[in-house]
Amino acid sequence: MPSNIEIKAKIDDLQPFKQKAGVLSGSEATVLAQEDTFFNTPNGRLKLRQIGNEKNSELIFYNRPDQKGPKFSEYHITLVNDPENLKVTLGKAYGIKGVVKKTRYLYIVGQTRIHIDDVDKLGSFMELEVVMKPDQDIMEGEKIAEDLMQKLDITEKSLITGAYMDLLLK
Repeated sequence: MPSNIEIKAKIDDLQPFKQKAGVLSGSEATVLAQEDTFFNTPNGRLKLRQIGNEKNSELIFYNRPDQKGPKFSEYHITLVNDPENLKVTLGKAYGIKGVVKKTRYLYIVGQTRIHIDDVDKLGSFMELEVVMKPDQDIMEGEKIAEDLMQKLDITEKSLITGAYMDLLLK
């Protein structure tokens, strides 16, 4: 199963943070309008991600601990070409937990995806996803995440533990 090391943090000001991420990546951001529909599950998290007006979407299952700082996450992605019908089917089977809408600014630095998210009803956040290589040591992924945290001036107090869905449900 693919995996990554992830951190998530609240940020106060989008613009300076986007500038730092752009300098580190050496490129402009890819801007994505995303809507994630979360479903009730007995374990992990299951979401249907719809991106802008694209017909193709992704059904994503992931499992990660709710803790501050770098955390190991395993995930599986299935491409979906009929997201609206799948949403109805999964909603009837499991129930819809909620929906997260966001504008995502995506930057790539090495094997890390920097997401800067403007989340409806929550505010501004950032995520680092160090996409792990096969047989790569978890400690190495954590070190990459911690190094980028330092370069982006992410402090321990700004780190959050759960998913955006968890924050919306509070």
